[in-house]
Amino acid sequence: MPTEKIRADLLRMRDVKYRDFQSRLMPTVPRELVIGVRTPLLRAYARAMQPATAAAFMADLPHRYYEENNLHAFLIEGLGEWQATVKALDRFLPYVDNWATCDMMRPPVLGHDPNAMRTQALFWMQSSHPYTVRYGIEMLMVHGLGRDFSSDDLEAVAAVPCDHPYLCRMVAWYFATALAYYWDETLPYLAPGRLDDDTRRRAITKARESLRLTPEQKQYLRQIR
Repeated sequence: MPTEKIRADLLRMRDVKYRDFQSRLMPTVPRELVIGVRTPLLRAYARAMQPATAAAFMADLPHRYYEENNLHAFLIEGLGEWQATVKALDRFLPYVDNWATCDMMRPPVLGHDPNAMRTQALFWMQSSHPYTVRYGIEMLMVHGLGRDFSSDDLEAVAAVPCDHPYLCRMVAWYFATALAYYWDETLPYLAPGRLDDDTRRRAITKARESLRLTPEQKQYLRQIR
C-alpha cells in the first residue's frame, strides 16, 4: 500500500526535537501521533509524489499521523482545479483535528473565483465539525478581505456559535484582520455584547498587535477593551 511506504519515508525524516516543539503547540493531538517532520521537507515530498500514489494515499482515510494529514493538505493545495480541490476538501476536512493542519491548507485556486469561494466558505461554516467551520472562516479571511469584500461576511462570522476554543480563536483572528482593512465596518462588532467577551477581548488584543493600525486606533481599542 502506498500509505505504508509513505509512512516509512516520513519516519525516516523524523526530527525528535522538532516533534517535541510541535507537540507543545498542539494539545489536541496526542504526542505519539506526531512524527516530527519539518514543513519544507513535507512540502517537497508532496511535490515529488506521483499522481497515482497521491490519489491512493488521499483515498486512504483516516490517516494515523499528524504529518500524514499535513501531507494530505499539501497534496490538495497542488490539485490546481476548483472542483477537484473543493471535492478533496469536502472529503478531508471532517478528519482535520487540529488548528495547524487546518491553517496551513490554503489552495491558491480558491481565490480565483471570489463569489464561488464565498458560497463554499459559508457552506463549510454550517458544519457541525469545528475545524471545518474554522476553515470556512479562514477562507473568508484569506480571500474575502480584498477588493471583493462584503460586509455580509462580518455578520456571518459573528453568527458562528463560539462553542470550541479553536473556533473562537479563529473568529477573533478574522475580526482583528478585518478591522485592519475595514475599520468603520468592523468596529461595531467589537462593541460589548456583539461577540462573546473572550472572543471580543482576544480580537482586540490581536488587532492591537497589527502593524496596519495607527497608534490612535490602537489607543481607542485599548479604551474599549
